[in-house]
Amino acid sequence: MQILCFEDSRVEQLCPIVHARPAYAITCASFRLLDWLKTLASESATGAKACQIQGLIREYLLPIQEADHGLQAPAKELPEGEDVLLVNARLVPSVQTYETLKQVLSASETASVLGKDNGVETELLAAFITAADISKLNGSAASDATQTPLARLEQLARDNVSSRFTLKAFQWPHEVVSSHMDAMNDSVNYRIEHGDYTQREDGVFVRPGVSIGEYGSIHTSGGAIVLEEDVRVGPFCFLEGPLHAGHSTRVIEHSAIKDGVSLGHTVKIGGEVEASVIEAYTNKQHHGFLGHSYLGSWINLGAGTCNSDLKNTYGKINIEYGDRKMATGMQFLGCVMGDYSKSAINTGIFTGKVIGVCSMLYGFVTSNVPSYVNYARLFGQTSLLPADVMINTQARMFARRKVEQRQCDMDLIQAMYDRTESERETSDQLAL
Repeated sequence: MQILCFEDSRVEQLCPIVHARPAYAITCASFRLLDWLKTLASESATGAKACQIQGLIREYLLPIQEADHGLQAPAKELPEGEDVLLVNARLVPSVQTYETLKQVLSASETASVLGKDNGVETELLAAFITAADISKLNGSAASDATQTPLARLEQLARDNVSSRFTLKAFQWPHEVVSSHMDAMNDSVNYRIEHGDYTQREDGVFVRPGVSIGEYGSIHTSGGAIVLEEDVRVGPFCFLEGPLHAGHSTRVIEHSAIKDGVSLGHTVKIGGEVEASVIEAYTNKQHHGFLGHSYLGSWINLGAGTCNSDLKNTYGKINIEYGDRKMATGMQFLGCVMGDYSKSAINTGIFTGKVIGVCSMLYGFVTSNVPSYVNYARLFGQTSLLPADVMINTQARMFARRKVEQRQCDMDLIQAMYDRTESERETSDQLAL
């Protein structure tokens, strides 16, 4: 069997989260969709025959896909003699999604799941297509050979829609935060049930190399705490589950990590953090509050940086994406910040703000921030941040973490700069 994970036309709605990563690599409740697909692949492998995962994603991310995730793009021809599981890369990476995909596979017949937009079934979320049906499609005289393999498979999938299955996909970035809160307890419980952990104390599960400092306060009545290899927690910390920390993460002394937090690997975290997703290699190691937010990778928040996640009126929060304003239905929502962005000391980020990739923040962030800008609107100094500056910054950051800067990393910085030009052109904040 082959698993083909594809990005569709709606993936751009998830920017800035997906500027630097395929949609299947978004972390939510401590898992990525790719993690679940790898589990499915291992379960579906028979004997010495492996189940291959392929990624059909935006072209500029193909080198990152191969280097970081080990996936290849699919062949130009439909596979012969193999079943295919089609998976939309925007699926929420929850335990429920994993269980549903297993059910789709167990049907052993061509079946697909469509998402609904205003009650109308439109987007293809997943499909299992048998080798026999693919052979028929390849041999059909009516088949349009000019169509891409995905388009031909999607056409076949839409003819075999099943109402037995329900799946949920991300439509907008703030949904990563809301889905994270919904799925976090199930995710940590799955890890405990299927992982090789040692129970250090009631509700606290660890792998080798974990150290927890003295005088901590640990609360697991709301969910378990799972710490991967070599996680270090300093003294005088407050930890509240559900919580997951990836390997080699460091929790700074006097931190308060609570209400459902997912930390990627090699993260440095301090201050007060609640209900947030933080991707790998990001630093927030000083005092300051972060709540109900999503932070990409290679972000650094300066000392005293805080965000607001609650309106003074206690009302539901609206959010803006470009020129589109929408109701989130969420009472608590902090910020969404793209990879490589930084904040200066004492930066204040207002409720429900979206910050692009590779931007530098100073003062108060009262509006959305485009990618690749120095945002100092309070001081009247908002300006362009060139790609070559960020490539040099990337080199220094990588060296500090003993990570090799590859050509594909530098190419990614340039590609993201080119792709986000329209953000800066339509912004009323830049005096360039």
